[in-house]
Amino acid sequence: MKVSDIILTANKNLLKNKIRSFLTILAIFVGSFTIILNSAISAGVNDYVDAQINSMGGDGYLEMMPTAVIDSMSSMMSSTVREYSEEKQTSNESMFFTDEQIEAARKIDGVIKFTPLPNSSIDYISSENTTKKYEANINLVVDGITFDMLSGKAPNTADDAPYEIALNESFIEPLGFKDAEDAVGKTIKIGVPHTALCYTVTQHKDCQIEIEAKISGIQATGILSMGGSRTNLSLWNRIHKENSVGMPAETANRFYQATAVVEPEKIDEIKEKFKNMKISALSVDDEVGAIRGFLDAVLVILNIFGGIALIAAAIGIINTLFMAVQERTREIGLIKALGMSKAKIFLSFSVEAISLGFWGSLFGTGVSMAIGYGANSFLHTEGMFLEDFPTFQLVSFTPEVVIPIIIFVMAIAFIAGTAPALKAAKKDPIDALRYE
Repeated sequence: MKVSDIILTANKNLLKNKIRSFLTILAIFVGSFTIILNSAISAGVNDYVDAQINSMGGDGYLEMMPTAVIDSMSSMMSSTVREYSEEKQTSNESMFFTDEQIEAARKIDGVIKFTPLPNSSIDYISSENTTKKYEANINLVVDGITFDMLSGKAPNTADDAPYEIALNESFIEPLGFKDAEDAVGKTIKIGVPHTALCYTVTQHKDCQIEIEAKISGIQATGILSMGGSRTNLSLWNRIHKENSVGMPAETANRFYQATAVVEPEKIDEIKEKFKNMKISALSVDDEVGAIRGFLDAVLVILNIFGGIALIAAAIGIINTLFMAVQERTREIGLIKALGMSKAKIFLSFSVEAISLGFWGSLFGTGVSMAIGYGANSFLHTEGMFLEDFPTFQLVSFTPEVVIPIIIFVMAIAFIAGTAPALKAAKKDPIDALRYE
């Protein structure tokens, strides 16, 4: 008896009791559907995060703050009540980069460029197309870092470049531009506060100044650029200068954040050296790691429920095949009397178990793909939460995701069917033929 004949016969035997086989396949379907869909979501999210990191050239990019700043932020966010200790208090100086730290950082082997950043903040962005003003935040364009552009290009990073900004795509319509191409080359107005003076005036507008900047391009929204627009260094420094009006020079020229472009292969070693200098350094991957880790934890929990469903399905397979062995006792005795070996009888029942796993996982894959691709399209429609992320596919079904899970489910089905298959293989043909 050929293997192909055994497979065909096994599937025909499953059809002899359609309801029992269907219920067993349904149980397998539930577990495999849950696991495959969760794995596809994990793959989709991780692919998008990796693409975002790669598009930024972020392998050699670090963002830094003095460790004292991070510790202070962690302490403020903690819900634990702690006793005050004078000895544990950090000095104001430790909250900023010192000249010695900056000089030492630039001398670290593998550091290509270290840039301490003055603090810069804005109140709003507006344009000549509208009388409205819109709240906004800005980031600095750093050499070595790229980001997705819908149109135009990144701002000129030369120290003496004219003021330029890569506007986030979310501002196109509010600022009265037709589309991304229409906005490129236009001028916007940026409201910048004189921070210190704002504490001395009655109306906030009395401590503001407007700066004009050219839109060099439109930046696509991503998880690493949600809402923020990117300025070049000359505009960043001008904003900082206006923020510092009324401040003592020694206060205005302090740095509590910095960026660095480093050799990617030395990034872990460099981060450790920064740590020894009491500087906290985070890579792009570190920054999104918390998001990725949280999502993976949720998916693990959901996969546990899928695993429980598969365990229930395995019990169903055992029950189905034991009943099949019982019902086909005389048939087993006959084929053994005709010369079929124990190995082939074991194989035939094992193939029935594997077939149950195959059909259950196949249906689970088909339904999860239909729901997944439908969700991808629906969640990108207007008003849904993926509307602003056109390149983000929530689920990603690839052979690397689907095939291992189908094989895994079939393996579980095979293991579950081992006991009934062994029972069938060990039956005595004479006793089996006498069975009523």
